[in-house]
Amino acid sequence: MEAADLERAINQVAAKLAPGATGASDLRRLSGGASQETWSILANTPSGDVPLILRRRPDSPTGSGNAVPLATEAALIRAAAARGAPVPTVPYVFEEADGVGEAYVMGKVEGETLGSRIVRNDAFAAIRPKLAAQCGAVLAQIHAIPLEGLPEVAHSSALVELEKYEAVYRACGAERPIIEAALVHLKRHAPALERQTLVHGDFRNGNLMIHPEDGLRAVLDWELAHLGDPAEDLGWICVNSWRFGNHAKPVGGFGDYSQLLDAYEAAGGTPIALERVKYWQMLGSMKWGIMCMTMYLSFANGADPSVERAMIGRRTSETEIDLITLLEAVA
Repeated sequence: MEAADLERAINQVAAKLAPGATGASDLRRLSGGASQETWSILANTPSGDVPLILRRRPDSPTGSGNAVPLATEAALIRAAAARGAPVPTVPYVFEEADGVGEAYVMGKVEGETLGSRIVRNDAFAAIRPKLAAQCGAVLAQIHAIPLEGLPEVAHSSALVELEKYEAVYRACGAERPIIEAALVHLKRHAPALERQTLVHGDFRNGNLMIHPEDGLRAVLDWELAHLGDPAEDLGWICVNSWRFGNHAKPVGGFGDYSQLLDAYEAAGGTPIALERVKYWQMLGSMKWGIMCMTMYLSFANGADPSVERAMIGRRTSETEIDLITLLEAVA
C-alpha cells in the first residue's frame, strides 16, 4: 500500500485518533519492526499536533506465523495498561471498512529501543543499574493480568515449545550437533507447568522503550503473547543475544539475575527459582538459533530477498556458542 493512499485512508477516521482531531498528516515509515510495519503520523487538532505511531501488518507478511492478530495485540496492551504496566496508549484499532488493513494506533513514547545503545551509550549510564529491577517489576505486573476477558491466545509450555521448534528445525534439514544436544537436555529436564499466566513472549532488550532519565517507559511488540510459564519471559531477557556484547550482565546486558528476580517478587510476582529461569534461557537460545536458520532459508529460497535475512543466518552459530556454555554449566 502506497504511503499516500494509506494517509488518505487514515484521514477518513482521523477524529478517532485523538480528541478533537480534524485530520492526520506527515505519515512516515520507520525503520523499526522486522515483521510489522511501523509508521509515525501526526493527528492534527486545534490545540496542536499529537504524535502517534501506526503499527500495521504488511500486505505480504514475512514474519512469524505465531503472531497474534493486531487487534488481539492492541487488546493485550490495553489490559496491561489497566494493571499499571508501562505501555503505549492505544486510541484506535482500525476496522476492515477503514481501508487501512490490519493495524492500530499507539501514542508515541519518547526513548530508545536499540539495545546496543542502551547497554553502551554514556547517556544511559546512570539508569542502566536500575533497568533489571524495573524489568522484574513490570513482568510481575504483566503476569498478574487477569486471564478472564482476554482475547483468545495460544497456550504453551516448555514441552510444547520444544515440540514446535524441533519440528521447525527438522523441516530445515539441518544437522547441527549442538542443537541436537540442547534438544536432548531440554526434553530431559523440561519443567512441569505449575501455573499459567499471560506471557509477553518477546520481552527483551530491543522491545523495551528506555529513557535515560527514568528507564523503562513502555513494553512494545506484543505479537508473540500467549498463555504459559511466566519463567519464559524472565529467561528470554537473559538470552545472551539480547545483551548486545555486554555478556557479563545476564539481564539484557544491563543487570544481574538477583536484581530481576528480587524485584519480580517484591512487586508481587510468585517467586521463581533461578534454575527455572536458566532453563528457559537455554530454551530461548536454542529457539533463537532455529529462528535465525529459518530467516536465512527465507533468503536462500527467494521468499525474502532482504539483506537482513541473509546476514542473520550467521547468528545461529552465536547461539550454539551460548548453548555450549549453558550445557557445560549444568553438566
